[in-house]
Amino acid sequence: MPTPNAPAEEDAPGATRAPTENDWGAWPISLDEIRAARERIRPFLHTTPLRRYPELDATVGPGIAVLVKHENHQPTGSFKVRNGLAALTALDRAARARGVVGATRGNHGQGLAFAGSLLGIPVTICVPLGNNPEKNAAMRAMGATVIEHGRDYDEAVEVANRLVRERGMVLVHSTLNRDVLAGAATMALEIVEQEPALDAAVVAVGGGSHAVGLLTVFRALAPRVRVYAVQASGAAASYASWRAGHPVSVSAARTFADGIATRNAYDATFPTLREGLADFITVDDAAIADAIRLFLRTTHNLVEGAGAAGLAGVLALRDRLAGQRVAVIVTGGNLDLATLRQVVNGEL
Repeated sequence: MPTPNAPAEEDAPGATRAPTENDWGAWPISLDEIRAARERIRPFLHTTPLRRYPELDATVGPGIAVLVKHENHQPTGSFKVRNGLAALTALDRAARARGVVGATRGNHGQGLAFAGSLLGIPVTICVPLGNNPEKNAAMRAMGATVIEHGRDYDEAVEVANRLVRERGMVLVHSTLNRDVLAGAATMALEIVEQEPALDAAVVAVGGGSHAVGLLTVFRALAPRVRVYAVQASGAAASYASWRAGHPVSVSAARTFADGIATRNAYDATFPTLREGLADFITVDDAAIADAIRLFLRTTHNLVEGAGAAGLAGVLALRDRLAGQRVAVIVTGGNLDLATLRQVVNGEL
């Protein structure tokens, strides 16, 4: 197992793996890969709490026990630190020396920056113009180089791909990477251990890494648990793909929930979502803002838009979830002050 600042062995599996679009399959990662990722990241992260809040249960009703997985308590305020550590600890010496590059709206980049700072790996992060300035500042504070270019996440990915071609850097995509997916799935192992009697989970989907993690782990260890996905109606590529039965793109991603603001579905995650989800719905930005305020009032936790979308989904599905024990994942708490002010003032 790699220790902080220690290089991996030369023959260690690397996040440089770049599967073709036909190489993913319906279930792109195995339980063994997830458990291996958990062992790699164990020296760096603690298990996050899974908690109930009586006032939240009473507000959501009818008879729903809401179990909140607090990934906002991670060192970077998001579950994506799992992904970054799982990917970078799997790199061999040569890949570490080349440095890694990723594209992000913030949380994936912070996960990579945090992992790079621990392991001594140079990290470059590509973000779109106008990206959350507080997330940019956090990445720079952890030692990452931040490049601002493009109108949205998908155009930032194009910049990252160019750096791979021009500088030989290692791309760590936020979704198209098996080690990233395995890292996200470690959260699901914790949930199964923390609540064996779970009935359902409602998860936000952007790229879909943690949704695939939940589906993979529940399929193996808790097959009775039904997983529902929710996406912002203004950035609903994965939802549209799920309904159509094949990946589609949308022309724009219009939502303040930047962590799920993507225009495309992904080959690495779409087949699993298509096969494993019980249902897929959308919620608008007003519903996501309501969920942020509900979290603030009942749990006193600051939750970003993507982190609140799961709770917004529970509220939309509450008649179907009546009487069940339902997990929601606060995927992140990195809400900037300007957006928080708008949410608190009821402007969204």
